[in-house]
Amino acid sequence: MAPKKPLCLPSLLLPLLTLLLPQADTRSFVVDRDHNRFLLDGAPFRYVSGSLHYFRVPRVLWADRLLKMRMSGLNVVQFYVPWNYHEPEPGVYNFNGSRDLFAFLKEATLANLLVILRPGPYICAEWEMGGLPAWLLRKPKIHLRTSDPADNMTKIFGLLRKYEPRGPLVNSEYYTGWLDYWGQNHSTRSVPAVTKGLEKMLKLGASVNMYMFHGGTNFGYWNGADEKGRFLPITTSYDYDAPISEAGDPTPKLFAIRNVISKFQEVPLGPLPPPSPKMTLGPLTLHLDGNLLDFLDLLCPQGPIHSILPMTFEAVNQVHGYMLYRTYLTHTVSEPTQLWVPNNGVHDRAYVMVDGVFQGVLERNMKHNLFLMGKIGAKLDVLLENMGRLSFGSNSSDFKGLLQPPILGQTILTQWLMFPLKVDNLVKWWFPIQPLKSSHPQTPSGPTFYSTTFPILHSGGDTFLFLPGWMKGQVWINGFNLGRYWTKRGPQQTLYVPRPLLFPRGAHNRITLLELENVPPQPQIQFLDRPILNSTKHRTYVYSLSSASEPMELSGH
Repeated sequence: MAPKKPLCLPSLLLPLLTLLLPQADTRSFVVDRDHNRFLLDGAPFRYVSGSLHYFRVPRVLWADRLLKMRMSGLNVVQFYVPWNYHEPEPGVYNFNGSRDLFAFLKEATLANLLVILRPGPYICAEWEMGGLPAWLLRKPKIHLRTSDPADNMTKIFGLLRKYEPRGPLVNSEYYTGWLDYWGQNHSTRSVPAVTKGLEKMLKLGASVNMYMFHGGTNFGYWNGADEKGRFLPITTSYDYDAPISEAGDPTPKLFAIRNVISKFQEVPLGPLPPPSPKMTLGPLTLHLDGNLLDFLDLLCPQGPIHSILPMTFEAVNQVHGYMLYRTYLTHTVSEPTQLWVPNNGVHDRAYVMVDGVFQGVLERNMKHNLFLMGKIGAKLDVLLENMGRLSFGSNSSDFKGLLQPPILGQTILTQWLMFPLKVDNLVKWWFPIQPLKSSHPQTPSGPTFYSTTFPILHSGGDTFLFLPGWMKGQVWINGFNLGRYWTKRGPQQTLYVPRPLLFPRGAHNRITLLELENVPPQPQIQFLDRPILNSTKHRTYVYSLSSASEPMELSGH
């Protein structure tokens, strides 16, 4: 008897929503095409909505963000449901904790907001693989998103009327700002530009959704990426220059939008909640825990996978994070010799070590070779980092790892050991452990763990982690994966730390860094009371929202 096919996520959502709407038979929502309007419970209705992604906001802060949206004059919240967030393995579903869709819908109801639900299965949203689960790529020849091209719903309303002469006017994604890529400038959109367009649409009687109204954060490994001439991973911050900041604070843009909305419909009385308390702390000195290679037994307790040629993350069921590839030199390389991977086969960054000594980085589309030396039998380690799968574009089958065997000089390197690393498990369950004796204690370089503990002697507050002099890596606070930092490249220089992640009033908090390249001479960090999102070292591509037509082609939410 054939096994029962598991339900897909969208098919699960319908019964969930039915349960949440016990009085659905007494309510109605109608598209009244004859009069170019919506009818809600029989009365004319126009929605003014904002996008918020529950998966980018800690659960304990959902109510705060939704209340601020309602107090801004919105009557609807629009959000996606990312398939990969709720079905990590085929047939295995997770709707607990920050994935509790029921709880978020209830919070929206308590905030007196209606809901526009966009369940996917594909969402883009600058989210890892556009919301599609990475386990789809376990079929190496799979073709994703190859049915019909999507209509561009942000065309001007005149074009809409060409195809739909009757019916309500709707702008499903009116951009309040824009996303950030590592290595580019922080994107902004001016208050007058946003309010001018909004007022014009509301005068036409249109319904509008503002994307984003609150952006939030790509915690952990959840950021997506785009490919526009080269691979462009998206920053940890998804602030988006939105009316509600990444830390949940009202901005001047919010008050200006609220003023525009008040000209067309009633806005709730009373002031908006004030900005959350912020705190500063430090500088704090971090201490060496050991090189990543020292912890292989804990990072990969099941042991390595052997293959003649290197295998991708997907082929060994490694979804996010890091995988170590190891082989041994079959002959002595006495002169600096080129190491490279054909066909741009590093996805996405490779940190190369010979006998534990860091040699440098190979990077997708950016840096294609290194020069190495080593004796016969020398251990060659290549740590691969998945920087986020492509979230936009047709057939975005973005496999991770070494997609081709590396070549040293004229020799194709074979006989690989692959260690899928469970870094989050190590940080959460094994640290703190006795610091290991590093083989290079004076000048640690390459992938290295640092940590420290610190108390907060008051009630605390939101804060922003600043990492001056650090290069690139990952941060955990009290076992929670805060996300990636890339101080060397920018533009994001601080990571948002929500107050609920920290233990107040003297309890010890632990921060752990996995620095991937080089540790600063003074391994210190600071917590600031404001973010730094607009400092970049490599201005390789500058994007502005000053043009009304340009942004429409850049992404597909």
